[in-house]
Amino acid sequence: MLCVTRVASAQNTPTVSGGLGFLNSTNAGAHSFQPVVSPVVVAPLGRHFLAESRFYFEEFIGRKNGTSGPYEGTFIKDTQYLQLDYLASPHLTIVGGRYLTPFGTYNERLAPIWIQKFQDAPLIAAIGTRTTGSSNGGMIRGTLFSRTNVQLDYVGYFSASSTVNQFEAARAAGYRVEAYFPNKRIEVGTSYARFLQDTHNNSFGAHFWWLPPSSPLQLRSEYAHSEHAQGYWIETTYRLSQWHGPESIVGRVEPLFRMQQTFRNSPSPGDGLPTADTQQADFGLQYHLPHEVRLNASYSRKFSSPNGTNGNANIWDLSVTYRFLFPMWRGKE
Repeated sequence: MLCVTRVASAQNTPTVSGGLGFLNSTNAGAHSFQPVVSPVVVAPLGRHFLAESRFYFEEFIGRKNGTSGPYEGTFIKDTQYLQLDYLASPHLTIVGGRYLTPFGTYNERLAPIWIQKFQDAPLIAAIGTRTTGSSNGGMIRGTLFSRTNVQLDYVGYFSASSTVNQFEAARAAGYRVEAYFPNKRIEVGTSYARFLQDTHNNSFGAHFWWLPPSSPLQLRSEYAHSEHAQGYWIETTYRLSQWHGPESIVGRVEPLFRMQQTFRNSPSPGDGLPTADTQQADFGLQYHLPHEVRLNASYSRKFSSPNGTNGNANIWDLSVTYRFLFPMWRGKE
């Protein structure tokens, strides 16, 4: 019993994690760079409650007139989530506060700088999440059932409208349901969001993930449809770990590729999507250094229809990121 008590005390120690990054980008000739820090704080409160938050701080430095003029800096900060979780049972967690909008998979799982494969989010990232990616209100999530061959998970949420600085959100409701097949390491799911302020509209999404067993291949994809636009992205990565293991010089290399397209159904200024039909191919190379340090380089070619505001463009990105993790204080064990 004493051993169990000591382990529980150590597990209840709050932790700080997150990432540091330096991002460099040249988009259609416009050069910018961004020092970024994004800390995550997780604090267990007894056996059933968990407080967690993630913040984002960035200094965006770019030329005043896009491709000319002096460099100017703009400080950006954001409270991405600040929530309290009640772990009611293995099948139900109740969440209150500010949380990441659970539409699709990119916003919740792939967006942090220490996880994302490409520096820029997919073109359709704003569908179902608006431009903030966060909601204020309540959410329930959990596992409907779990078997050896399949696990079915669910998320449902409601968000209130807010214009408070750092806590902006739209009034909306939605859900996501996904099935995971452990033996095949395949996940399929669908998402729905209903925006309930100003002009009401619906967004639908679907995703497919495949991480083959005993293979470094990773395949992820999403499709999303809203009232004014729709599109998809497909991303694949393959770490060369079969050459003398993942910690060897060659085994640390991970080639990346992403194909994406958006289709504009009707005009909708400010929805965060391209103003015209757009397709983009992204090619990247990631190198995993020891101690959670990553180097990333990518090239993207974007093609936009003639009535688009951005036209065709080349995008070059370079970045270095570091993931950190440490307890806020020493546990009793």
